[in-house]
Amino acid sequence: MEKWPLGVFASLDAGLGVHLDVAHELGVPTIHLHAPSRESRTPQKAQEFLARLHELNIKISVVFGGFEGESYADIPTTRRTVGLVPPETRAARTAEMKEISDFAKLLGVSIVGLHVGFVPHDPQDPMYDDVVRVTREVCDHAKKNGQAVHLETGQESADTLQKFIGDVARDNLFVNFDPANMILYGSGEPLVALKKIGSYVRSVHCKDALWSSQPGNSWGTEMPLGEGAVGMEAYLRTLDEIGYRGPLTIEREIPQDRPRQKAEIGRAIKLLSELKQRLG
Repeated sequence: MEKWPLGVFASLDAGLGVHLDVAHELGVPTIHLHAPSRESRTPQKAQEFLARLHELNIKISVVFGGFEGESYADIPTTRRTVGLVPPETRAARTAEMKEISDFAKLLGVSIVGLHVGFVPHDPQDPMYDDVVRVTREVCDHAKKNGQAVHLETGQESADTLQKFIGDVARDNLFVNFDPANMILYGSGEPLVALKKIGSYVRSVHCKDALWSSQPGNSWGTEMPLGEGAVGMEAYLRTLDEIGYRGPLTIEREIPQDRPRQKAEIGRAIKLLSELKQRLG
């Protein structure tokens, strides 16, 4: 496989990410797919979607789960609403994540990803064991489908994430590393974190951001690739150091502004292509 094929975060229906035709126009060969709504997760829709991807010469590397009711309005709201952590939605979302795994199997995709939510930093927190348990459930279901599960970085420090993965103790649980999320959430220097958990990193996002004036209490600011604090050349060099050769998937969360989206992602593709050529 080509080292570091380029990709974008894309959607099939009204989810996050770029539209498929934009991905095609930009010439990217791979996508991370935001799982479509339940009504679209059918065998017929899967076959239609696969036919469309074949026409566009695009392959899915990861299917990402997301849930109704999640909000990233601010850090406290994210803590309260995102992923499998909130107790009031945990059972329903765990069941839905299994359905998303089944849909990914219909698409022939061997990786499902998600934001698990704010894992309690204290393992003595009563909620910690509950989140470990449901993550095991998702991993075990995915394994029956021949899939790995990738947890996206952001809410936890590298140390907390490393311990959590160890406590879940499933051999199909890995990391989707997003360096900008570490900055946006104020959870740690991204390249330090990448080196620390590098053995678990099996997929990545290429996204950029600036630190908040109060890291961990208020959001940082997402930026076009190359204009934030990540340092894209250093990021790719670190990916090379840890032996990562998979897709470089650009994520830019401006789905409603298509012209701007296409222009920014086009510049991101140019930047990553130049860095790929320079770094070999």
